[in-house]
Amino acid sequence: MKDGNPEPLVLRQDEGAVARLILNSPMNYNALSTAMIDALSDALDEVAGDEGIRAIILAARGRAFCAGHDLREIQGARRDEDSGRNAYERLFSRCAAMMQKLPALPQPVIAEVQGIATAAGCQLVASCDLAVAAEGVRFGVNGVNVGLFCSTPMVALSRAIPPRAAFEMLVTGDFIDAARARELGLVNRVTPTAELGAAVMALAQQIAAKLPAAVRMGKRAFHAQRNLGLAEAYATTGAVICENLLRPDTAEGIQAFLEKRPPNWD
Repeated sequence: MKDGNPEPLVLRQDEGAVARLILNSPMNYNALSTAMIDALSDALDEVAGDEGIRAIILAARGRAFCAGHDLREIQGARRDEDSGRNAYERLFSRCAAMMQKLPALPQPVIAEVQGIATAAGCQLVASCDLAVAAEGVRFGVNGVNVGLFCSTPMVALSRAIPPRAAFEMLVTGDFIDAARARELGLVNRVTPTAELGAAVMALAQQIAAKLPAAVRMGKRAFHAQRNLGLAEAYATTGAVICENLLRPDTAEGIQAFLEKRPPNWD
């Protein structure tokens, strides 16, 4: 039992080529305790190596998607300056490593967000490739309200939305709603709460129906080129698109389009 929960902290449900990973600690709003971080990291490692999975949904049980780090655990680690610092460094190093696994996964990852996503929970959404939120969801990086600037959540957030908007959220501690999150690009779509699961699954299945090799190559190239200069980005993606074109299954896809028939990728 971890975090007072007799069930696994992360559940996995597969539906065809889609894996649904579910944060399963609703009593503490799916807080990113050390145990939760480790459980999610292990689940991501497992699904990364599953050739049958073409898309991943990251969801959560309960009233919140994720309320960020477990503040009770953080306070408990504050015994003295040296041991507290070591505990904090271990926690945030493990969390950063887990967050970086999301864009590094070969499959696209969709966050399915309900309730609230705050602090490191907002970071978790920003670290996914895509996000769909229910109406009424609130997003925030609110640590500043208790004297703790959300420095590590800032990394993912400032790469997902415009810098001035990110800094305003960080320095005021204000929430934004789902509609504003969509305007800023933190989420792709907003849907009625009752339709959230079906909407996310439909998007995941649409992605899973594409040629897996092309999607995996494309995701890797997308993240690789983002921090490159313009010329280097074109050189990098030019090599990728040539590699993609040389695949027999890509040639079949193009030929099928020209012949107005479905591609034979089985």
